[in-house]
Parts: sequence; structure tokens; C-alpha cells
Amino acid sequence: MEASTTKFLFLATHCLALLGPFYFNWSAFWIAVALYFVTCVSITLSFHRNLAHRSFKLPKWLEYSFAYCGVLSLQGSPIEWVSIHRVHHQYTDTLDDLHSPIKGFWYSHFGWIVDYHSRFPDALEFKNVGDLKKQWYYRFLHYTYPCHSVALGILLYAGGGLPFLVWGMGVRTVFLLQITFSINSICHIWGKQVWNTGDLSRNNWLLGLLALGEGWHNNHHAFEYSARQGLEWWEIDTTWYIIRFLEAIGLATDVKLPTEAHKKRKALCKNNTME
Repeated sequence: MEASTTKFLFLATHCLALLGPFYFNWSAFWIAVALYFVTCVSITLSFHRNLAHRSFKLPKWLEYSFAYCGVLSLQGSPIEWVSIHRVHHQYTDTLDDLHSPIKGFWYSHFGWIVDYHSRFPDALEFKNVGDLKKQWYYRFLHYTYPCHSVALGILLYAGGGLPFLVWGMGVRTVFLLQITFSINSICHIWGKQVWNTGDLSRNNWLLGLLALGEGWHNNHHAFEYSARQGLEWWEIDTTWYIIRFLEAIGLATDVKLPTEAHKKRKALCKNNTME
């Protein structure tokens, strides 16, 4: 996506969110909560675990449905999002990482979004997402990405006026963006490291809750292929529970989890391995 479009969408959604206190009603609030859950799950389950890491497989109709809902989060097309994330794992916490806090907290939180186009021009070629670029559906979403959120905004306005638009598009989108940004920044600064990953990734329980399991970030960097990121029973991972349900009814297949041997190799101490 063009840098100018990124800057405009970023600014527009944040300005819209500022109107939240002036257009509050409970219907608009619950619309925002429902859309937050749908779009957040679609980022964590679809963009991240299914498309970026191929942690499990879904029937194409369901894979494409989740991906479409992920587009409504205003975090980029699947092609762009997955490409950036794969670069992050390839160069984690080095100067080639697009959003590492070694360049500063605020840069890793949101500064990189409006800057990476000029600093990392090669990233815009999306060389690491050939699996997505060869599918017409993901090419379509890439070139029409902002249009789908505009359509959602029109539907929200038609259904509930400015309160639905402000809360369903503005407040919901900004909150989800900030939670996602926090995985890039906070989860590489504050939290606990239990696995030897050779980077700054941390487990952060609060973001584990708010980001539906993504906050167990040190777990993820230790076993990036794993469909489950909350590896202990008490590490709440809502996205994993949904994947597990889809597996139980036969919709999710080839679900990948870390082996005991891999856990022992990655453990900082013997007590970190799980039964």
C-alpha cells in the first residue's frame, strides 16, 4: 500500500476515534466489541498463524472468509501483512527488522508504519509471499484493500448513524491497532523470557488476554510454527481455543505443535519444559 494511503488511513481512524465520547451509546459500543473480536481473531488466526506461519490448514472457503475479515482491521492486505511479519521473523531484533525496539520504543510501536516504505524499499516487492501472490483472491484483496473498510463504514453509518461509524470504525480500529502495535513494541521490552530465542521477545500476560493469545510472544518466537502460543494451561490463548474447536469438527487440519524434544532444546532451564 502507498505510504500516503497508509498515513491518511492512520490519521483518519485516530481522528474518528477521538469523537467516541461524544457519540457513545450502548448499541454502538457492543457493535465495536463484536467487530473487535471478529477482526482481531481474523488477524491472529488467519493473517498470523494460518497465512504467515502455516500452522494449520483450513478449507479455502473458510481461509478466505477469515482473511476477508482480517482486511477490515485496516492493518494492510494479507500479502503486505504476511510479508512484513515474515521479514520480522527472519531478522528479529536486528537493523533489518522493520519494527524492532532496538530502534526505539515509539518507532517499533507505530513509527515504522509510515517510514518503512522509504527505509526498506525491498520489502514492497513482497518476495517472501509467493504462496499468496499466486492466488487471485489475495491479489484482489491487496489491490482493493481500503475499499472493503470504506464499504463497512457505509454500512455502519446506514445502520446506526455517526455512533456506529465512530465506534465501529474509529474506536474499534484504533484499539485493535494499538494492541497489535504493542506486540511489536511492548512484547519485545516488558515481560518474561522462558525460551532461548536469541532475541528480545517476551511473554506478556496482559497482551495475552487483549490480543487473544498473541501476547505469549516469547513462546511464539521459540516455536513460530506452532498453532498454539499459550503453551501452559494458565496461558490463556483464545485463538488456540478456536483453532482447537475447528480441528475437533474437522475444519482445521495439519495442526502443528512443538514437540517435547524441541521444547527441551529451546528451554532456558529444565523447569521450562512442559508435561
